[in-house]
Amino acid sequence: MNCPFCNHFDTKVLDTRSADEGKSIRRRRECNNCQKRFTTYEKLESIPLVVVKKDGRRDLFDPNKILSGIIKACEKRPVSMDTIEKMVSDIERSLNSNLDKEITTTIIGEEVMKKLKETDEVAYVRFASVYREFKDVNTFIKEIEDLIRKPLNDGVK
Repeated sequence: MNCPFCNHFDTKVLDTRSADEGKSIRRRRECNNCQKRFTTYEKLESIPLVVVKKDGRRDLFDPNKILSGIIKACEKRPVSMDTIEKMVSDIERSLNSNLDKEITTTIIGEEVMKKLKETDEVAYVRFASVYREFKDVNTFIKEIEDLIRKPLNDGVK
């Protein structure tokens, strides 16, 4: 690691700590030439996740789009921002654990609906009505009837 002050190539590590909730390593270093100290961060380089849209276009994955959709679905519902952020984090982790680095919007939408269904059924129906493009009231009623007939496995409604 070159010193940012004198550009000397020989530095030593004084302290190493976990940073960013274990996602990176913080190292405190000292230059062996000028004795000035500086901090570096090491982070695992990740391969970006690409989203394949219904029309075939490809975009980089943006968790903020999921966050925005969930916030809209949970509007005026008793769902905290911490819960929403955890849902987004869980969905992102699930998508990244997939071996494919291209993921369809259908898979993302299903993951979002699964999390919303576990958290708040009204928010789930709101999201599903937009995501599945309900055409009429009958489609909406059918989704609610399915929700009533198929409670979650863990007993949460």
